Amino acid sequence: MPKFHRIAAFCVMVGAAAWIATGEFSSVGSAETAEGRESPTSETPAAEPAPLVRTVSAVDPAFIDHAREIRLSGITEADKRVELAARAEGVIASLALSKGGMVEAGGVVMVLEGPETVAQEEIAQIALAQKERDLEVAEKLFQGGSTSESNLTNARSARDAAQAELNRAHAAADRLRLKAPFAGIVDSVSVELGEWVQTGTPVATILALDPILVKAEVSEVDLGSVAVGSTAKVRLVNGTEMEGTVRLVAREASAQTRTFPVEIALPNPDLALPSGMTAEVSLFAAPTRAVVVPRSIVTLADDGTLGLRVVGADNLAQFAPVKIIDDTPEGLVVTGVSEGVRIITAGQDLVSNGEKVDVAAGVGQ
Repeated sequence: MPKFHRIAAFCVMVGAAAWIATGEFSSVGSAETAEGRESPTSETPAAEPAPLVRTVSAVDPAFIDHAREIRLSGITEADKRVELAARAEGVIASLALSKGGMVEAGGVVMVLEGPETVAQEEIAQIALAQKERDLEVAEKLFQGGSTSESNLTNARSARDAAQAELNRAHAAADRLRLKAPFAGIVDSVSVELGEWVQTGTPVATILALDPILVKAEVSEVDLGSVAVGSTAKVRLVNGTEMEGTVRLVAREASAQTRTFPVEIALPNPDLALPSGMTAEVSLFAAPTRAVVVPRSIVTLADDGTLGLRVVGADNLAQFAPVKIIDDTPEGLVVTGVSEGVRIITAGQDLVSNGEKVDVAAGVGQ
C-alpha cells in the first residue's frame, strides 16, 4: 500500500511538470481578455460626447419713450402776499377794506385825515401858477430887450423851485392815501374807521390767488429732470386734480435739506383754492428710450452689476448692463438694452457669456 502511494505521487509530479513545461497557464488571462474585450491598441478611438446646449425663452424688446414720474409733497401758497401799512400818521377818514372783499390794483383802500397837508398842497399849486406867469412876463420882456438875461434866469429858477415845492406837497398828501399794489382778496383787516394810526401800523393783508402756487422741493438727484415750463399734475388733499406749469426751479439748495424749491402755478380764476392746502405733485422727466421688463428676469454679473441676459442672432448668450430709471406696476423700466437682441426671460441664471443656447419659439413676455 505505501508503494502504491509513492507511485501515485510520482505520477502527479511528472504530470505537473509536463503542464508547466507547455506554458499554457500563461494564456488564461489573455484569452479571457481576448474573449471578453478587445485590445485597446486594436480599438477605433471613441467620439467625444456632444456639448450640452441649454434651451432658454427669449422675447424681442418692446422699446418705449418713458417719461419718469417724480413725486413730491407740497403746499399751496398765494402768488403774491402783502401786508399793507400806514404811510403816515393820523385818523382814518375812510376805509374801503373788508375781510374777504376784493381790491383792484391801484385802488385807494384807506385815507387819513390831514387838513394841513391838503392845504399845503393847494398853496404849492397856487405858488407854482404865479411863478409860471412871472416866467412868461420875463420871457416877453427879454425878447423885447426890456430886461436882462439874468432876470429871465431868476424867473426860471423861481418857477422850478415852486414846482419842486408842489411835488413835495403832492408826496405828503399822497401818503395820506393807501393804495392796493395789486388786485387780490383781502385776507385780514387790522384797523377800524376813525382809528388813530402811526406810520408803519399794519392795516390789512391782501392775497393774489390767481394763479395759486404749489411749492415743493426736489432732490438734487432729480433736479436735472425738472425744467421751467414743464407740465405738472397736482392732487390736492380735497381730491381735486389739476394740471399746472412749473414756474420756478431754484438754483440754490436749502442748507438744511439739500433740496431745491420748485413752484407750480395752477389756474384759480374763481379763487376756490385757498393758500396753505396740502398737495401731491407729479413731475415728469424728459422721455427716455427704455424697455419695461419683469422684475424676475433682472440678474447680477459676477462683479455685482445689474443687468439682463440677452441673446443675439448668433444664439450666443451675453450679459447686458442696464440702469433702472423707474418702477411701475407693469415692471421695471430700464435703459441699456441694444437693438437686435432678444431678452432671455427663462433660464437666464443657467447660462454664461458666450454660451450657445437654443431659443424656445413662441414664448411671449
